[in-house]
Amino acid sequence: MKFAVIVFPGSNCDRDMYFAVKDQLGAEADLVWYKEANLANYDGILLPGGFSYGDYLRSGAIASTADVITQIREAAEAGKPVLGVCNGFQILLEMGLLPGAMLPNEKLKFMCHFETLTVENADTMFTRQYEEKEKIQIPIAHGDGNYFCDEETLQKLQNNKQIVFTYDQNPNGSVGDIAGITNEQGNVLGMMPHPERAVEALLGHDDGLRLFESILTHWREHHAINA
Repeated sequence: MKFAVIVFPGSNCDRDMYFAVKDQLGAEADLVWYKEANLANYDGILLPGGFSYGDYLRSGAIASTADVITQIREAAEAGKPVLGVCNGFQILLEMGLLPGAMLPNEKLKFMCHFETLTVENADTMFTRQYEEKEKIQIPIAHGDGNYFCDEETLQKLQNNKQIVFTYDQNPNGSVGDIAGITNEQGNVLGMMPHPERAVEALLGHDDGLRLFESILTHWREHHAINA
């Protein structure tokens, strides 16, 4: 399996994502500059955290208009896994691949620490290595991580089991304690916590590695022979 880590001006978690996939997971990965992107030969798309375009206008808003977004949308429509973390989640919201919007943190402060998450749906291509309702430790690092959607959308997310991760101690005011959601098809995941920063014990926790292992296992079962 080969991953594309999309790099925008202002991305600063792209190397972390690359390390998690290539060195810890043992999969192929490339850092792909957004202007030179040709995603046709990649099996998975990773949108890392950071401050694309300096978070001007709104976090992820300018990046969501880049030419590469058309290719990301096509990859998602083809059923390829697309993971957006932090700023990547914000981009997925801005481009409409996921419902809702991101607001500034409730206390209007940047937060950077480990959070306890609950795995609400362990039956996705991103979470199959976890147990339902398992508690995991994943760090956050954001100023605009307050997920918002209206009541109708929240009910739909709940009914479709699109809420994949929730915060145990909601740090930013997100509606429904939401930390991560998928699209209806289940192949696009956006989450504010950083699994790529929790892939080995040396980093404090390795709970994030199983998310990437889940993607790889799913792909091998559906696309690869003796991979």
